[in-house]
Amino acid sequence: MSPIPFPRRTLLRAGGLTAAGLLAGCLGAAAPRADGGIPGGSDGDGGSNGDGGPNGDGGPNGDGGSNGDDSNAGGTRPSGTGGPGVTLVAVDPEPDLPVRPAVEVVRDVATAEHPPQLRVTVTNGSDEAVRVGEGRAIVFQYVHDASRALLFLPAGEDWPAEPDCWRLTEPIAVTEEYRIVDLAPGESVSALVDLYGAATGTDACLPVGEYRFETTYAVTSDPDGVPEGPGTTWGFSLVLE
Repeated sequence: MSPIPFPRRTLLRAGGLTAAGLLAGCLGAAAPRADGGIPGGSDGDGGSNGDGGPNGDGGPNGDGGSNGDDSNAGGTRPSGTGGPGVTLVAVDPEPDLPVRPAVEVVRDVATAEHPPQLRVTVTNGSDEAVRVGEGRAIVFQYVHDASRALLFLPAGEDWPAEPDCWRLTEPIAVTEEYRIVDLAPGESVSALVDLYGAATGTDACLPVGEYRFETTYAVTSDPDGVPEGPGTTWGFSLVLE
């Protein structure tokens, strides 16, 4: 499979996927983490980003998501209840790909100390090495929900958010590059992502309702190739209540 024909594309092998090089407006740079780092990644400089994620306009979102029709949509739990709680209500079947994505809730409630948190894992279930892109989006880093009210960001960073609210106070800018993760047979990559209210969303901190998140996986077994083509989408829905 030939590389994507961007004239200035270069691939740089790296020991881990980081958020280094985030544009002005994003606080802090993510470093490789023992609990959420991405091994074996390599970066290019020809990917397309939006103003909030590495997939086009801020993360590839499905068209089936919604904020639900809950009469409390747009609100949050009363003060003192621990904030909105997260529940996974639907997870797509495994895609017809060599890699298998999975998601789990790590922290199901927003508190004054932290927002809700999920862990996304991608495993190479084939008997040969594969390359997967885009490296941040496959673990839902910088991916919005379909309505763009919520956003997943790498855990452990000092993002610009209202204290004890977890709504971003300014949009997050992300470097325009296409990152690639190399996975040996049976190898997995995992990342923790925190859930924030988008700066351009409602005035609610973490608005209650049902939300759909979706991303795209492009895979190649060519050790020198770049994952290309439309890719395959996979995602999940969660409820904040």
